[in-house]
Amino acid sequence: MGAGWVAGVTRARALRTRCLGPEGIGELAASRTLDDALRYLAATPYRHDISPGATPAEAQRTVSAALLWHLRVLAGWQPAAGAQAIRALAAGFEISNTERHLSEIAADAERPRTPPYRLGALAIAWTRLARTRTPAELRTALAASDWGDPGGDSPAAVATGMRVSAAVRLATAVPDAARWATARLALLFGREVFVVGRRMPDVSVRRAARLLGPRAVGAGSYAEFRQALPADTRGLLEGVDEAADLWRAEARWWDVVERDGRELLRRSSFGPGPVVGAVALLSADAWRTRGALELAARGGGPGDWQAVEVPDGAG
Repeated sequence: MGAGWVAGVTRARALRTRCLGPEGIGELAASRTLDDALRYLAATPYRHDISPGATPAEAQRTVSAALLWHLRVLAGWQPAAGAQAIRALAAGFEISNTERHLSEIAADAERPRTPPYRLGALAIAWTRLARTRTPAELRTALAASDWGDPGGDSPAAVATGMRVSAAVRLATAVPDAARWATARLALLFGREVFVVGRRMPDVSVRRAARLLGPRAVGAGSYAEFRQALPADTRGLLEGVDEAADLWRAEARWWDVVERDGRELLRRSSFGPGPVVGAVALLSADAWRTRGALELAARGGGPGDWQAVEVPDGAG
């Protein structure tokens, strides 16, 4: 047992206090206006950079940025293996930065630009990606990095390619998170192919097959796809009979992540498990907080904030 793991796990367990938890999120969701919700958040661990008058999207991004900050702090306490696990778990922030960068490459130079998430040591290849000036350059930089070639330079190819790559890397590098990565990839693949009707580039399909299996990625219908998935992932889609309802399975996915994360954090051993668990709990709490903000922006009340479809976001 190394001293690095002792410090890293101790810090991971301490970060539980940075979660709003079900009660706090419920109160946030009950806010009658977004301004009320923002005032509530100003007294919570998400208070950094919360400002009155923010739009729902701006408020949700602030919550994501707070999560990223906690992950950066946590990574700083870890030995190399722990920091690597957190980097893999936090890959969504670099994906978000890259998507925004790609959209801004073609935008009017005078248009105000949103600052990227500050990744610090959690960056995978962002420094190189941020220097690109054309979609072709971006694809070349991705292909030369740990992300690999996304198979195209369109926004769709880059977004899906990076997400597939992130899922495979997470399942490989962080065994405790392998089933989360597989299930999340199944949701992505199902939406792209059977909801949007867009075939992924061949390179992404081949990568996805490593986790989902060749029968699933070659399925000709949603029903066939669901049936061909690995057993653990197939259970996530039970009752989701139409591809258009796949977004509902995301809430189930977060329930699984949160439940597994809580169990991992309870482990008495000093190693990667509790650290991965802390990241899972922090991430699930941030996702639910963003959902509560969405509900507050719609007028709040006693409704089921967990049933709100939350826009895809980093983390």
